[in-house]
Amino acid sequence: MEIGSELLNGNCHACDNSVDSSQFTKGCYTMFMKPAAANHRAATLSWRKRVAGLSPKQQELIRPILEDPRNFLFLSIRALASKLHTDTATLSRATRAMGFPGYPNFCRYVHELTITNATSLDSMLSSAGNHSEIPAHVRDSVDQDQKSFIALRNTLDTKQLARLAQRIWSARRIILLGGDLASTLVSYLEHHLVMLGLPVFSATSPGRVVHLVRTTSDRDLVMAISFHRSLRQTVEGMRQAKAKGAYAVGISDTFVSPIARFADECFICSVDTCHFGDSYVAPMALLNVVLVAVANYHRHRVLTLARDAAEEQQRGFRWYME
Repeated sequence: MEIGSELLNGNCHACDNSVDSSQFTKGCYTMFMKPAAANHRAATLSWRKRVAGLSPKQQELIRPILEDPRNFLFLSIRALASKLHTDTATLSRATRAMGFPGYPNFCRYVHELTITNATSLDSMLSSAGNHSEIPAHVRDSVDQDQKSFIALRNTLDTKQLARLAQRIWSARRIILLGGDLASTLVSYLEHHLVMLGLPVFSATSPGRVVHLVRTTSDRDLVMAISFHRSLRQTVEGMRQAKAKGAYAVGISDTFVSPIARFADECFICSVDTCHFGDSYVAPMALLNVVLVAVANYHRHRVLTLARDAAEEQQRGFRWYME
């Protein structure tokens, strides 16, 4: 059984005891990347929907955790109950009322909320100490990128990629949504899909999103890319396209993000970094394997296009010649 499904079934005891935060974040993050498919929708419920079923007293008990999840990470149930000035039985009843089978599942949800709410300041504070030399920061960054890539490799569903490739080739239009830094990922994916002759359109600004999704239908595929709390323009664009029948594919860094909640299917990859922004090592690797799946779905057709492209790449006017 995969570790991710063991967690959802309450068989992992990683959260039963207090652990070092750096070990938990870097060592256990890969365990949290891939919930069992049957529990995907349950895992992506917003915290507002979970809290709605609680009594007023239970809501007051849980509210501090959901408003500042980072402050309550890595605590055993006894330590958390003590911090909230309650007892373990009351806390356990509240977490079960939110839909979690056990405390380890609640721990996982709090960890995912922490990822969603992460800021650039959090990234820098989680890196090597303030007084460390630059080589230490560099090594820390490379190590984190490697962990993110390994997490993606260990959780990637190749059959899901094959199905996505089929959907991409059969879509009337492929609409790519993203903004801010994620617009670079949109541009990268669009460039390669255009090379394959696919009908791809991108939107990285609010106005472009509004106009592009207005004419979507059930013959279209929309791919939305956003991380952490997710940009409003990307989430709303995907929701509007989905409401018109388009098939929605999301790329995000946590299953509790709005992108994962509203998409028909979602790919999860970490953007954790040790500097002030996000690291796109894992998302770029994901886009590369998507392109590999798409290119090989109609391999003979793509080879024909590649031969034409090779001619231009060797002799085209775009390239500098001595």
